[in-house]
Amino acid sequence: MAVNVPLDEMSVEEKLQLLEAVWADLSRVPDELESPAWHKDVLEETERRVQSGEATFSDWQKAKGSIRDRLK
Repeated sequence: MAVNVPLDEMSVEEKLQLLEAVWADLSRVPDELESPAWHKDVLEETERRVQSGEATFSDWQKAKGSIRDRLK
């Protein structure tokens, strides 16, 4: 089924609302959503890094500020 959405005519806010509506619909049936195989590998690697102490964590507000600073 082809769906034509006039993305070039939509505002950023409208596009985000569309994404949210699609995600809300998909999340109603989580058992039908299968994670890609690589996702398990990434989660296991992250868990390994946390357990070994290699992973570092940042306060979310500080992390957002740091990302914004790098994008300027």
